Amino acid sequence: MKKTILLFVGLTLASVAFFAQSRDTGTIEFIPFIGYSSSNLAGDYTEDFDARSAFNFGAIGDYYFSDRWSIRSGLAYNSMGASFLGSDLKLDYLNIPLNANWHFGGTRKWNLNFGFTPGFLMKAEIEGEDFKDFVESFQLALTYGIGYKIEITDRFSILVDYQGLYGMTNINSEGGDNNINYASSFNAGAVFAF
Repeated sequence: MKKTILLFVGLTLASVAFFAQSRDTGTIEFIPFIGYSSSNLAGDYTEDFDARSAFNFGAIGDYYFSDRWSIRSGLAYNSMGASFLGSDLKLDYLNIPLNANWHFGGTRKWNLNFGFTPGFLMKAEIEGEDFKDFVESFQLALTYGIGYKIEITDRFSILVDYQGLYGMTNINSEGGDNNINYASSFNAGAVFAF
């Protein structure tokens, strides 16, 4: 009896996964997420810098204009910066990703996204001291990522993904040194389809 029940449950789950539908044109997905990131600085005099780890969170949306392509945007609060000489340079940004998102695989559960992300500096400090006067209030970054959706129902899934960010603009407001942020994060989110 136990084997029969397990076989039935296994076949049911396999058929749900195999016959899952891709998204229709016009579908909107809303995805609140939380993640763990690692960031650092690249550029002048950064050889002795170490990565800084922190949490990030936000909400993104996907608008499907075909079953394979969507536009992704939203708001993300990202903690960036670096560690050096026993101190943390904490740079917190409100980011607005503007990414194309390609959905692939037989059931379109995988996605690759890429694009640009404007970021607005919310906080800059070293060991509790304000450092905002020395950091540009705006950054532009190249962003990219890969993710996988675990479908629970037709309208609800769990997204696990990796996202990368590579700054394209100098963060130093005083000129001179040229430094950029770069970061990577692993995230989990709840996907609500409308």
